[in-house]
Amino acid sequence: MKKIVIKKCALYSLAFTLLFPAMSLAGDLEPVAAPDNAASAVFTTDDLYNRLQTGAEGTKRNTPFSEPTAGPADGVGRSLDEIMTIAPAADNVNGATQADVTTGKTFWGLRTDGTWGLKPGTAPASSPYPAPVPKSGQTTCYTDAGAVISCSGSGQDGAKRMGVSLPMPRFIDNSNGTVTDNLTGLIWLKNANCTTVSPKAFIAAQTAVAALKGDGTMCSLTDGSVAGDWRVPNRRELFSLVNDQYVNPSLSNTAGTAKWTAGNPFTGVQNSYYWSSTNYINSPSNAWYVTFNVGDVYGILKSQSCYVWPVRGGQ
Repeated sequence: MKKIVIKKCALYSLAFTLLFPAMSLAGDLEPVAAPDNAASAVFTTDDLYNRLQTGAEGTKRNTPFSEPTAGPADGVGRSLDEIMTIAPAADNVNGATQADVTTGKTFWGLRTDGTWGLKPGTAPASSPYPAPVPKSGQTTCYTDAGAVISCSGSGQDGAKRMGVSLPMPRFIDNSNGTVTDNLTGLIWLKNANCTTVSPKAFIAAQTAVAALKGDGTMCSLTDGSVAGDWRVPNRRELFSLVNDQYVNPSLSNTAGTAKWTAGNPFTGVQNSYYWSSTNYINSPSNAWYVTFNVGDVYGILKSQSCYVWPVRGGQ
């Protein structure tokens, strides 16, 4: 009986020895070096998980292996199942192709054709359309009388949907009193009706906005910005917020999939006139505004009091 028991133990030991490298290395079972050699260092499953999740580089040990004194604490180790839950899958609809990336630039991941790895871009360095126009956001079509119809074959904006696709999510709440627009890269004040700057006449609006600072004393703004960072948006910047699929207001929610609602992501949005910083050249006593009830753009006397929506960043 002793001989049989010993053989069973030996078989169990052999099976574990063969299985363990397979789980750890998932490839060649030959060790790179003896355990007491620093060259035997390998990345851990934690390293792999963090690389996929955050881009962290990971660290191999640079000393010979030594036996651990205790097992990993709960939540420290990562299983292969956990890694697979964050590994990217092929995106055959919106995934990048080499033609989407400028020549001389590279990208990594699963392309639309399902291939992995670092890929070189092939798109011309200078696009023939250096400032492409975004989609209006409109997806519905109507008759002359205003009845909803199928967009198929109508030739309307809701059918063609020409322009650069709107990003999803459209906006990011930065949790510091600001919201970033993923379409333009502009950073907007989260509160679209902060009484520190709004409403005001045209010249007073420029002055008030230039004095904004992110030290927590104004407009719930804690982004660390200083006086001079903020400005009244120009006409085109302000109009870039308009989504023509919606009214009252003509603005989308954070995801870009439905109409804005309070706090999603902005607060205080008014169905009214908002100043741009752009003068109305045909009559310089006027300036351009955008009204967010329907997305109109027109000129109005600078002496009028309009709402103000500060912005910073941009090119």
